[in-house]
Amino acid sequence: MSLYRDLALGARFALSGGREGWTRTLLTAVGVGLGVALLLGTTALPGALNARHARDNARNDYGSSVQTGATADTLLIGRAESTYQGEDIRGRLLQPEGDRPPLPPGLSAIPAPGTMVASPALRDLLASPEGKLLRERIPYKISATIADQGLMGPRELAYYAGSDTLKQRKAAVSQGDVLRITGFVDRQQEKLDPVLALLIVIIFVVLLMPVGVFIAAAVRFGGDRRDQRLAALRLAGADRRMTRWIAAGEALAGALVGLVLGTLFFVVGRQYAGDVSIAGLNVFPSDLDPTPLLAAGVAVAVPASAVAVTLFAMRSVVVEPLGVVRTSVPRKRRMWWRALPPLGGLALLAPMMGRGRDHGTFNQIQVIGGTVLLLIGVTALLPWLVEAVVRRLGGGPVGWQLAVRRMQLTSGSAARTVNGIAVAVAGAIALQMLFGAVEGDYVKSSGEDTSRAQLTVPLADSTPAQQSREVQTLKDTEGVTQTVVLGYVDAGDRPKNLTNYTPVTVGSCADLRETATLPACADGDVFNAVGGEFGHETPAKPGSTLYLDPTNGGPGQPKGAEIPWTVPAGIKNVQTRPDPMGTARNGLLLTPGALAHTPKVPTRSSVYVSTAPGDSLAKERVLNVAAAADPLTTARALSSVQTSARFAGVRRGLYIGAAAVLMLIGASLLVSMLEQLRERRKLLSSLVAFGTRRTTLSWSVLWQTALPVALGLGLAAVVGLGLGSVLLRMVGRSVTVDWVPAVSMVGIGAGVVALVTALSLPPLWRLMRPDGLRTE
Repeated sequence: MSLYRDLALGARFALSGGREGWTRTLLTAVGVGLGVALLLGTTALPGALNARHARDNARNDYGSSVQTGATADTLLIGRAESTYQGEDIRGRLLQPEGDRPPLPPGLSAIPAPGTMVASPALRDLLASPEGKLLRERIPYKISATIADQGLMGPRELAYYAGSDTLKQRKAAVSQGDVLRITGFVDRQQEKLDPVLALLIVIIFVVLLMPVGVFIAAAVRFGGDRRDQRLAALRLAGADRRMTRWIAAGEALAGALVGLVLGTLFFVVGRQYAGDVSIAGLNVFPSDLDPTPLLAAGVAVAVPASAVAVTLFAMRSVVVEPLGVVRTSVPRKRRMWWRALPPLGGLALLAPMMGRGRDHGTFNQIQVIGGTVLLLIGVTALLPWLVEAVVRRLGGGPVGWQLAVRRMQLTSGSAARTVNGIAVAVAGAIALQMLFGAVEGDYVKSSGEDTSRAQLTVPLADSTPAQQSREVQTLKDTEGVTQTVVLGYVDAGDRPKNLTNYTPVTVGSCADLRETATLPACADGDVFNAVGGEFGHETPAKPGSTLYLDPTNGGPGQPKGAEIPWTVPAGIKNVQTRPDPMGTARNGLLLTPGALAHTPKVPTRSSVYVSTAPGDSLAKERVLNVAAAADPLTTARALSSVQTSARFAGVRRGLYIGAAAVLMLIGASLLVSMLEQLRERRKLLSSLVAFGTRRTTLSWSVLWQTALPVALGLGLAAVVGLGLGSVLLRMVGRSVTVDWVPAVSMVGIGAGVVALVTALSLPPLWRLMRPDGLRTE
């Protein structure tokens, strides 16, 4: 009972200690509350991502096609995917075939032809001046809005438009872009790659460790004033054990108020979650709902940590009736036990070195434990390092001497201020090394050459005259500088049920040079392309007969044109080259003159479009032209890289977490520095009253910040490089360091501290007034 009485007494001191007590408790609560808000957000993030995935699955139409004919419950659906200004647009055209079609989630009815149901973000974009070009591509009248359950996030651009032409398009069996469905299919979640799983675990540890460090630092705000009060209690008859538990009770009260503030910060911040997009990812506020078990864990862990940290800190403080021993010259910190956490972390991670992705998943408990111990090593070693360095520092300018003397007396406080930023930087360096090493497995070259063309526009299966008009429209589009038109058709050795086929590419001499290295060329020439990756290497023999667009399918498959064509005698062999999409084809290359005496051949054509470098809207105009010719066009911009969707999702999650931690770092550092300035108010006022210049005191405060930050970032770089090297060996990679990202992480950490220090200067100048000596 005495234990609870002492805790309650400490809580009373924290909550009813007058203005001084309330200020101290409020600063502690704000620091703890910021950490609690981020912890609650982190515990809610997995659920939010799962909710996004569940909504995406509920509307999935991939793999849902049925082969039956039209019935009362079938729906024709066409995909009209697009992009606008770098943002993806999910579009679907719908045509019911009966009176009971399946409804996509978020819709109350199938839109009528010519109308659409749009997402709120798309509706707002189309109504804004920025959406002028997009209105030409999506000309449907908005009749309703997609409800939240039909969208992945509040900022998603999506629409469902009614159509009355999909039935005719579906009847042309060669069109595979129209599906007949009776419902939407839930996709199976693919198994997570071991390396990606390791990345996710490391991300959570690296992002949450600074939060824990900041909370531990926040509960120690006002330590000097607290110890003076405890000395008065000792004079009144309290023993040493009682003073320690009273101090724990004060920290517990601040932590509990911090829990309330943190919950309030989280609830208020959650309302604005839908307005924020990071790396293209956004969530509904309702998705950010922490699971009860994890929320309860935060509610228990934070107060318990506050009590534990305070009792641990009090072990080196002897509170006596006439003062606090800590105010004398402190004894040297011991090094040996501070090296144990990083050594223990290495011992946990070392057995997993060389596993790679071929030996199953990594032991998550081992990974978490080892990483946490290595990062804890930063917090353990930094106070010793700061003390060891400042003890050897000597004379200099007055501001430097004031800073050095202050750090020599309270080096622990100086280290605590930068512990969080040091842990964050160490984890960021290790994570950057791991990301850089495995990125090549998930971000690969697509083979597409964006220097030769910027877009590809497939032309619909229409007549040659229609294709010619579409090509001319593309050429006349503002911002288009060049077009390459290539037609494709198959050729077989027989008109039906062929045994061998030869790919045929049709284009002008200039266009064919994009697919092969040609000698002199004139209209009417024919070439044999060899050395490619696709198609048969066997050249067509002069004088042999091939059948263009042969029939090669079973019952119900479309009949080809089966046009006989004789290989001319003057055919030449040429070396193929990749086209702008990176495809190197073997087969025949024909100029239009080679087919002059042949009936019109049904070719599948693609147009590669180059745009003016300075015209940012040229791509949008090209996509508008393509959509006007075919609403279900698969026209798109070329990209030189191809990124795994799972890896991109992990990277987006890292960006979100890093942004949140950076904000926490800045806010917590500012609160910590304000608390330290408040503690030194009378000292600063005394120095000013005795004639010390304000610039001297300002430099003193800056040096007190800069020196621990420099030491902390240096230690963070060493630990981060060590942890990164271990992680690289775990995934089976050689240890290489990309110094640019590593230095950038250190620079970002230093920049955050510099910004916070600049923000703390105005309060510092206000405190440098003689009236700060006034005591009530």
